[in-house]
Amino acid sequence: MKIIIVGCGKVGKTLAEQLSAEDNDITVIDMVADKVKAISNEIDVIGVVGSSTNHSVLREADIANADLLIAVTGSDELNLLCCVIAQTASKCQTIARVRNPEIHREIAAIKEALGLSMVINPELISAEEIARVLRFPSAIDIETFAKGRVEILKFRLPEDSVLCNLTLREMTAKGYGEVLVCMVERDNEIMIPNGNSILRAKDIVSIVANPRSVNRFFKKIKVESNQVRDTMIIGGGKLSYYLAQILLDMGIEVKIIEKDKARCDFLCERLPKATIIYGDGVDQNLLMEEGLDYTESFVTLTNIDEENILLSLTVKDKTKAKVVTKVSSITFDDVINKLDLDSVVYPRYETAERIIRYVRAMGNSIGSNVETLHHLAGRQAEALEFIIKEQAPVIDISLAELSLKENILIGCINRGGNIIIPKGQDKMMLGDTVVVVTTIRGLGDISDILKE
Repeated sequence: MKIIIVGCGKVGKTLAEQLSAEDNDITVIDMVADKVKAISNEIDVIGVVGSSTNHSVLREADIANADLLIAVTGSDELNLLCCVIAQTASKCQTIARVRNPEIHREIAAIKEALGLSMVINPELISAEEIARVLRFPSAIDIETFAKGRVEILKFRLPEDSVLCNLTLREMTAKGYGEVLVCMVERDNEIMIPNGNSILRAKDIVSIVANPRSVNRFFKKIKVESNQVRDTMIIGGGKLSYYLAQILLDMGIEVKIIEKDKARCDFLCERLPKATIIYGDGVDQNLLMEEGLDYTESFVTLTNIDEENILLSLTVKDKTKAKVVTKVSSITFDDVINKLDLDSVVYPRYETAERIIRYVRAMGNSIGSNVETLHHLAGRQAEALEFIIKEQAPVIDISLAELSLKENILIGCINRGGNIIIPKGQDKMMLGDTVVVVTTIRGLGDISDILKE
């Protein structure tokens, strides 16, 4: 597929890396020659320097033959304008990044009026992810499927857990079978388990289930499952604004510490139910004065990754609060994963996931398409939701009879809102949506799970 990416910032580079790795033909456009040169030297892409609103620049990028244009510059208005101009020069589909809350309020009408295929807001996506974790603070991460009816929840197995040293088959026999263990991370290795796999203390375990089953499961294994009562947010940017709105609607008390006076005034006006503190979030005396010892969750959302990481490590060492850390720019993921952080949010990857899902759906075959995509375990694994359509080669065949590739697990089947945690005799039927967990990258169709 031929894709043009406008904007060579953090998100643009991440998209170029991941879409190029999936054998798409990528061209990047940016006004800054050094940015274009850096990406072109590092990734197998074509680079064009110039304004994306200039027809000659778009022609140089071969807009006439493009299948998709993705605009992710730092300007919402420029992204929207670029998509409109691209549609006048081509029949390509268009995706725009729009981050401003003022514009985003009217985004449905704007999308329809401008004929956009997708509008994406990284800060809102990340805010929703953080809110899910604060709803269930024992989780490291929570991903949703089937319009919220199914979750993949990741947690660390406590040393005194009743599940320690059990095989998955024994776990089911002892009454913990409402959930399906779909992945285990141990000593930096990823395992797609089977019935004979054994759970060990400190394993990072991912389970699939509907939210009610998840709650019952955690009560059975005596792990805290109530949402936090309050949160302290460091930094008052767009992500903090969206997160505060969501948390206040959930009944969670919100306190934001922001060092820019004008931004504090803005937040006070727009978030009257939140407590806004004018001050520097790295000042530990200020944090203590504002009740750090008693807060149930702490979220670092400044624009400086190093500051977020150090603050999170400090707070995690001093309190029992659930800690969430935003990382925007740092690319040393292996190093970050080894730190004793709790939950980490990467807005650029969240954005890339949504767009990659769309690209795979565009290029899918007749069997099914990718409805939802989430990267797991530092992008070493994927969880995909497929819609089962006519002529899909898996229809009405028991899972036990399917010849699945290695490292493929059918996590759940959603049949008209009824969530099935599958066993060997279960079958995929026309109209089902199916969650597949795998360490194989690039699946675009349900037929890709089968051996050739």
